Amino acid sequence: MKQTADYLITNARVYTVDEANSHAEAVAVRGNRIVFVGDAASAQAWRGTATEIIDAGGRTLLPGFIDSHYHLYSGSLSLRHMQLYEVDDPATLRESIAAFARENSEGEWLEGRGLKYNAVPPDGLTRQFLDEIVGDRPLFIVAFDGHTAWANTEALRRADLLTGREVGPNSEVVLDPATGLATGELREPPAFSPVSSLIPPPNENMVRASLHQGMAQAAGLGITSIHNMRGNMEKAKVYAALEDAGEMTLRVYLPYLVTPETPLQALADEAVAMRDNFQSGYLHSNCIKVFMDGVIESYTALMLDDYADAPGNKGSANFTAEQFNQIAVEADRLGLQIFVHAIGDAAVRRTLDGYELARQTNGSRDSRHRVEHIETIHPDDIPRFADLDVIASFQPLHSPLTIDDPDVWPSRVGPERWRYSFAWNDLRDAGARFAFGSDWPVVSQSPILGIYAVLNRQPWRPGLPDQRQTLAETIAAYTRDAAYAEFQENEKGMIRVGMLADLAIMSEDIFATPPEEFTRVSVLLTMCDGRVVHRAGV
Repeated sequence: MKQTADYLITNARVYTVDEANSHAEAVAVRGNRIVFVGDAASAQAWRGTATEIIDAGGRTLLPGFIDSHYHLYSGSLSLRHMQLYEVDDPATLRESIAAFARENSEGEWLEGRGLKYNAVPPDGLTRQFLDEIVGDRPLFIVAFDGHTAWANTEALRRADLLTGREVGPNSEVVLDPATGLATGELREPPAFSPVSSLIPPPNENMVRASLHQGMAQAAGLGITSIHNMRGNMEKAKVYAALEDAGEMTLRVYLPYLVTPETPLQALADEAVAMRDNFQSGYLHSNCIKVFMDGVIESYTALMLDDYADAPGNKGSANFTAEQFNQIAVEADRLGLQIFVHAIGDAAVRRTLDGYELARQTNGSRDSRHRVEHIETIHPDDIPRFADLDVIASFQPLHSPLTIDDPDVWPSRVGPERWRYSFAWNDLRDAGARFAFGSDWPVVSQSPILGIYAVLNRQPWRPGLPDQRQTLAETIAAYTRDAAYAEFQENEKGMIRVGMLADLAIMSEDIFATPPEEFTRVSVLLTMCDGRVVHRAGV
């Protein structure tokens, strides 16, 4: 009996990201797998009376995007909060907070997310500034990067932070030297968790509704898989419950978060337990996540030399070299993949040193350990990525496109370090494997905007190398190479017979789109696991 397809996508400019067969005209899907990739005439053999024919209209068909650095849980929940990403000055900030407070007069706590550092007042965002807007309710605002927060007096009072306290490594409750009282600025999560932990958590229905909203946004952008940072057993159970109910529209690779307080034994007891218990089509785990340092903007990234605009300050780390070495060796021994947030050049080096020690101790294996962000790097460490088979996980929207962007980042590191800032081509030329992602909700989760950033980034001064990537390289880093970065290269990331039917139809032939006009591109259809999860125009 003739087998027919459930879906037949025709009249498409198929870019498969499969080097053995990079272009095609049609794709057939049966169940949750791709069953045909080839020319339009041959594809008709898969047509049946129940087959849905999708005419792509000459537009590009790609594998579904895989975002290799994402915060689905916290990002989805933050959609309920005050959105401050577009605020660019103190006056607008004041107006935005006041408007949100009026619209949410019944709530006890007011929360905001997404504030950029260049939008705060010149003398800093103080509790007094926030008190003038809202003084009778606790107000808590988190910066766009999630590494700094600000609180009004009422929030600080409730958290017993008005006179400061010790809050752990590489974090600070900033105090006014004149009064000894908290200014309202809290650097790094250990400093602001005493406030955030007081905010009533959302109930199960709110979590579920928020995750549906977050997944719907991802589907609308062609994203079919994510690597969800900051995971634990509790979050894994939430995703598993959604999968059991048939409600997942996004595949999740979930690491176990390791903090400086995490006992080493937890790697065997909890991270391995997550691996053993969660290996399904929509959820799998075999990895840990570590934050080595903070961020450039708040001087909490670990640098080899002083910050350009803060002499005597090299930042600091969340883990000593000895602590991280123990974690790296043990996780590697257990067969776990390791993701490390490392932004400063010294943090990148410390991470690579730990990976090298793990290899020397346990022997070489297909570990695919990763470094996340790599915003600065010393040239001596560039070849070590290929030498140690370490994956470079980048987030293109973190890099200023030009030196004229309103971003404090370039002035923090200084011109002498610009040569090896976001050094994409240096690492690629040295043989490093790439994976691209967004770090949502730190920046937009749109792969289209990420691609635009990669195609249009300019050298920050004459004589610096061009770090732009080709469109083909960029798509690969968002698909095939991101699948490799989670050990799923035989399941997804390419359009090939036998692969999972995770697909995205663009709004045009993107290989004919001028790079400077790439932001006009949108996603017309997204398919995940053989199901259409987003449709707009085809």
